[in-house]
Amino acid sequence: MAAERGRPRLARDTIVGWMVLVLFVSLLSVVIVVRESLHVSVTERANADVTQEIEEFRTFTRTGVDPETSRPFTTAERLLTVYLSRQRPGSGEVIVGYVGESGVVTTSYGAGAPDVDEYDLTRDPAVLRAAEQGTSGTLDTPAGEMRWARTVVDVRGGDDAMLLVAVFTGEGTAEADRTVRMLTLVSLGTLLLAGVISWLVAGRILRPVRQVQEAAAEITEHDLTRRITVGDDDVSGLAATFNRMLDRLEEAFRAEQRFVDDAGHELRTPITVIRGHLELMDDDPASREVTMRIVTQELDRMSRIVTDLLALAKADRPDFVRLGEEVDLPALTISLEAKVSALADRSWRLAHVAEGTARLDTQRVTQAVLQLAHNAVQHTADGDAITLSSDVVVDPDLGPALTISVADTGPGVPVAEREHIFERFAHGEPPDGRRHSGAGLGLSIVRAIAEGHGGRVDVGGTPGEGAVFTLVLPTHTPASHDHPEQT
Repeated sequence: MAAERGRPRLARDTIVGWMVLVLFVSLLSVVIVVRESLHVSVTERANADVTQEIEEFRTFTRTGVDPETSRPFTTAERLLTVYLSRQRPGSGEVIVGYVGESGVVTTSYGAGAPDVDEYDLTRDPAVLRAAEQGTSGTLDTPAGEMRWARTVVDVRGGDDAMLLVAVFTGEGTAEADRTVRMLTLVSLGTLLLAGVISWLVAGRILRPVRQVQEAAAEITEHDLTRRITVGDDDVSGLAATFNRMLDRLEEAFRAEQRFVDDAGHELRTPITVIRGHLELMDDDPASREVTMRIVTQELDRMSRIVTDLLALAKADRPDFVRLGEEVDLPALTISLEAKVSALADRSWRLAHVAEGTARLDTQRVTQAVLQLAHNAVQHTADGDAITLSSDVVVDPDLGPALTISVADTGPGVPVAEREHIFERFAHGEPPDGRRHSGAGLGLSIVRAIAEGHGGRVDVGGTPGEGAVFTLVLPTHTPASHDHPEQT
């Protein structure tokens, strides 16, 4: 049992594992994309700041004037001094002005830029070499990555003015990394929470599967009553299907057990009779003839019992009644009258003939009517009247229905016995007190045939004056009873 119960947990682990793996890959992809996006954003912002400063300086050199003379600048040093005094460098930004070959004029630092004691780019030969070789670029410095650009302006009547703009991306990159770390921690927490929730949800979803397994392990041929609690989700449909299967198995087992019990109960008597007579049989021809006649009668009775039991066993199958094409009701009634009139020497009468057609199992209907007629013969004497009739009526429960009645002039059926007589091996108690031979299966077969058509069998008449048995069959059979013709 322990090994079997491990299988649902394995399925649970697989479901949770795949969910966590998919979520992990998704969150990892998000973290990587966010990290790269933030780093690219820092780089683009640094490039934009450098470009903006260079463009502003170029604009200033073209349109700016010396505030003291209100005339264009005449020296590079004055140009750079005035320009730098008006600038407010951005975060991590450093602006340096150079005059010809005389060196640095001034340096302006923005917030987050490295301190001079930490790193002085004006004293870094690599910066000067790079500025001499190009107009922009990226350098790795002791203070981190630096993105720079420079521009040179000719001042009329003086030295050239060079402006170098540098932006250190270390602070922006560090902020981006802090954001990524926070996102990573949140993702890990989400991953853990999702794992716990998926574990619980998977357990709830797989509970019907686990219950099916446990029920299947506990069910035996002696106990088919175990059922599984059905929920309201899709997977619970498995439990509902399993319960329906158990219902069918239980019903099949009960039918089998009932058949065995019925057969053993009813066949025991003729077997005992046959054995007793055979054990007492001697060599006298007359005695042997009597014994063989009794044995033959008992064997015939056993054969009828077995035939009836097989018919009742088939009544639980969906193909017990096989509906064919539309049946002509007048022809069916005439055929039934011809068959029942050959059963015994009675005053057979045909009171009414139904008109129209209906979908019926002709063989089963004939079997039921012959059984009712045989039952009437058993409860009447030679010359007594037995009346057969058929009609099409509107039944309150079934709508348009075919009725086939067999009425006799026998002792009738007491009202208290009318439900009981349709049970297996039931023998009614007629008013005259006479019991008739038979296994008590005939009326059970009649009821099974009627119900197989979606109809019923009614009992009427007045006790002491006769009985009326009526088959009531719908002329349009419900879908649940509509089985295709089988061969």
